[in-house]
Amino acid sequence: MARGNELMLFALEGSRPLGERVAHELGVPLERHEEREFEDGEHKARPLVSVRERDVYVLHSLYGEPGRSASDKLCRLLFFIGALRDAGAARVTAVVPYLCYARKDRRTKARDPVTTRYVAALFEAVGTSRVVVLDVHNLAAYQNAFRIPAEHLEARRLFVRYLVPQLGEQEATVVSPDPGGAKRAEALRQALARALRRSVAIAFLQKERSEGVVRGETLVGPVEGRTAVLVDDLIATGTTLARAARACRERGASRVLACASHGLFVGAEAALAEAALERIAVTDTVPPFRLAAGPSRDKLEVLPTAPLFAEAIRRLHTGGSLVDLLES
Repeated sequence: MARGNELMLFALEGSRPLGERVAHELGVPLERHEEREFEDGEHKARPLVSVRERDVYVLHSLYGEPGRSASDKLCRLLFFIGALRDAGAARVTAVVPYLCYARKDRRTKARDPVTTRYVAALFEAVGTSRVVVLDVHNLAAYQNAFRIPAEHLEARRLFVRYLVPQLGEQEATVVSPDPGGAKRAEALRQALARALRRSVAIAFLQKERSEGVVRGETLVGPVEGRTAVLVDDLIATGTTLARAARACRERGASRVLACASHGLFVGAEAALAEAALERIAVTDTVPPFRLAAGPSRDKLEVLPTAPLFAEAIRRLHTGGSLVDLLES
């Protein structure tokens, strides 16, 4: 048990704004640390306060941005966790709102890497006690990759709170833009039906991806005269959402809304400006810095995750359960 059961929260550079919001929700200070760059591109990070026998949480969202790649952020987080353990921290939990390399969780071609598993091994090697993430691409692959406790939070309740006033009395269908998201779509459908106190339908869109090209137009499920709610774990180029939105409109959907946990928005402005797509909700795990002012940015609603992460940290620190955090 950590000394006095005291909680300490750090946030590395690039994630400090979200870290400050989480610290505010927890009612604790964001602890001081140093990150130093060397002339040859190497770096170091160290805590500037004693962490001996403390229960330490380090928040860092591992998305790439100008001047700092996802790999660089991962390396910095790993080195800082190692420094905390060397400094005597009793337990170090990595709070990773967006986990890089989570999409490369299986072999799709001969001799492919399984990078998710390699990332897990790196966290374990530096002495990480536990990892907390939000909505990874493949939950089973994430859980199987780690040999340390791997906690998984979901943005579903945030989406439900956003969608209920958007839908009002309209009939709704939750749409998965690909078969792989069927469980995610069904979970949102059930939660939305409970919140609206009426039935909500579900639909699925065929999707095939090869060499970066997406194909498949078959939509299975009722959308005519309804509001279609697209749900996915992330938006990268936006082509999947745009394609799904067009398919829903062509089948008679009256409106198309979209929800995704992580907005990477890599060259996505043209796709997200698609007229069929009315509104897009994402969380703040990745700031929407790649979207310039314009039609696509005007559609965007960014949902705060700080209360969710703060409550998860509070419960982990006190030995509580995260189970009901996953229920809407």
